Amino acid sequence: MSPQEKAEATRAVVRRMEEALAANSNDMADHFHEDFRWMGNYGCGTKPDLAAFRRNWQLPLRAAFTERDYKTEQFVCEGDWASCFGHIEATHSGPFMGIAATGKRVRIPYMDFWKIEDGRIRDNWVSVDFAAVLAQLGRDVFDGQGWEHYDDGTAVPPHPERGETK
Repeated sequence: MSPQEKAEATRAVVRRMEEALAANSNDMADHFHEDFRWMGNYGCGTKPDLAAFRRNWQLPLRAAFTERDYKTEQFVCEGDWASCFGHIEATHSGPFMGIAATGKRVRIPYMDFWKIEDGRIRDNWVSVDFAAVLAQLGRDVFDGQGWEHYDDGTAVPPHPERGETK
């Protein structure tokens, strides 16, 4: 198989899994390797197998956010590896991080990296921007100390090399 064909086969595996997620499929075993691992950023946790992924990620996400529309913005595939970034547009319909359902439409940004083995997803490294989701629901996890203030000019970062600490 040529490198391009391998990359396209990898992309096809991930696309089929995404379609199954979007369709609310409960039969995910066809898409994930028997030794599947899901490694998320802080706040998302890690899942050592498909059962834990479903129980501790997929089903709680579905309960908290309904009417989901997955928007993958860009895919990059090389050999057995695929990555993407995108977002989910969803309705906040159930408890999330201690916040009762608001009915608000939110945008859930994410990045994924997948390792494909034997035609199925073996490993999945994930970063989901829960801080952005919480901000949309009215909770600032940075308590006003986020560095966006540097970007908009309302604050200037300290420069320790000039002796500035605050």
